[in-house]
Amino acid sequence: MKNHDVELIEGDSNDRLTRCFWADATSRRAYGFYGDVVVLDTTFNTNRYGLPFAPMLGVNNHGQTIVFACAFLSKETTESFIWMFEEFKKAMPGGEPKMIITDQDAAMARAIFEVFPTTFHRLCIWHITTKFSDKLSWTVYEEYWKDFKETIWEIDNIDEFEEKWHAIVTKSGLTDHPWLSSVFDLRKSWVLAYVKHIFAVGMSSSQRVEGSHAFFKQYILRRNSLMDFITRFQRALSHQRQNELLADHIDAFEKPQCALLMTMDKQMAEIYTKAMFQRFEQELMQSLPCFMELKMDDASKAIYKVSERKRGKTRVKEVVYDKYSDQWSCSCKGFEFIGILCCHALALLKREQIEYLPNKYILNRWKKTAKSGLVSDSNGNEIKDCENNSLLIKRSRMSRLASDVIEHALMSEEGYELLSNNLNDTRVTLKLLNDGVGPSEVGGSSSQTQYLKDPKRVTHKGSSKRVKGAKEMRMERGIRHC
Repeated sequence: MKNHDVELIEGDSNDRLTRCFWADATSRRAYGFYGDVVVLDTTFNTNRYGLPFAPMLGVNNHGQTIVFACAFLSKETTESFIWMFEEFKKAMPGGEPKMIITDQDAAMARAIFEVFPTTFHRLCIWHITTKFSDKLSWTVYEEYWKDFKETIWEIDNIDEFEEKWHAIVTKSGLTDHPWLSSVFDLRKSWVLAYVKHIFAVGMSSSQRVEGSHAFFKQYILRRNSLMDFITRFQRALSHQRQNELLADHIDAFEKPQCALLMTMDKQMAEIYTKAMFQRFEQELMQSLPCFMELKMDDASKAIYKVSERKRGKTRVKEVVYDKYSDQWSCSCKGFEFIGILCCHALALLKREQIEYLPNKYILNRWKKTAKSGLVSDSNGNEIKDCENNSLLIKRSRMSRLASDVIEHALMSEEGYELLSNNLNDTRVTLKLLNDGVGPSEVGGSSSQTQYLKDPKRVTHKGSSKRVKGAKEMRMERGIRHC
């Protein structure tokens, strides 16, 4: 795949486009560093043909959402998703992701199982929990939702979760509720007690995709043709990547302020990006009031009970120190889930007067230097960044030039008027240039773009009139229940 290709891969017998997939060099290179977790959720109303748009996203070392690849599909079938994932696998370096987060789409699930057999497929917890208000009667939802929520989100132990879940459904008379039974059967794919041991960059849902959809739809209109869409999408992608460059710039030239005057705090300020250091320092500060009690200590391990006061409640976790492997683990699975040690484990490290965090607890993907390595494709060729990394240098030069021009213009009224008029004219010209859409603006399209015709309008799964849930209908009618 070429660095800037937009590959229109498939057409029908009438040479009408049916599906396409693309990923540029910057996205493919990013996958080499951050491809451990992929989030996918299709969206609609991005083009005049009704083709579902499927961006595959990840998270960089700043905690920002990044794009790995995108596809248009005419059908949301297992066969279409298999095709998309196969193209994704061929384009991306580094093998399969460790985890893919999606909604409950059966066709997509079958495709993931076939194409990525070693990848853990996690269901979006948000998509499931928001259905409780629709699937349960209002009185049952009002009375038992808080219990369900605490069980789903706050219990770390599998046996404790199942015991609490069965107690709630029995008490509420929902033992034979078909929908509750179905989501309970899927519990190993979405309930935190079952999935937190697998790294997910701290994500429990596909809401990053929802936020990304909202961001890109600032640039994209429903009436866009595919060429319009690609041009506008590339522009939005450039703006998104500029934010990443700015974050890199801040990490390179700004020294973060440490709230805690501790050796470990200063150590991580040098290693982590600004966003991840703030997350680490938050955990470090929360470890200060933790109360520790030694439960068991023998030749092989020590077990501590760590009590944490949070939002008016005392939560107790268990931290185990394995003396043979010199390793700490916490029942909350914070490190396994996010990649940053939790406050409970940090409380134990401080108790043991360990000043420096061991390297095995510092993930490379959260470091300032996360993108410093080489990324090669399946043929051993280096994948180089196709983005213009001199944008910050250009910005700096233009800022100095503008400052110098302004200083000279302020020396006289005529100079002020001249510069003001020229700047207004330039601003209008630049706006027209940035808003203009034309074939000449589309970079690196494959030759197939020249002969494949526009696709037919398609009817997708979400195109019919949406059925409103009971909760939404009650809200519209203004009905309130005590």
